Amino acid sequence: MKTSTASVKKTKGNGSSRQARGSHEPVSSSANDDCPREQMIAEAAYYRAEQRGFEPGNEMSDWLQAEVDVEALLGNIH
Repeated sequence: MKTSTASVKKTKGNGSSRQARGSHEPVSSSANDDCPREQMIAEAAYYRAEQRGFEPGNEMSDWLQAEVDVEALLGNIH
């Protein structure tokens, strides 16, 4: 059986992606229903931290408030 491997090309970027770099949120590799919800929470928490200038010490508050915001949004959709 012949297997192929995908090559990974490393590129230098300016770091302008919208992904939360350096975040310590666990990344789930399972394909469950919470994955999009967790991604929404992570992004909302990131933007909350960005609004306060990424000052340390409020990460948990950012995450918990983001959960409330996402739950309210999803509750209105469903």
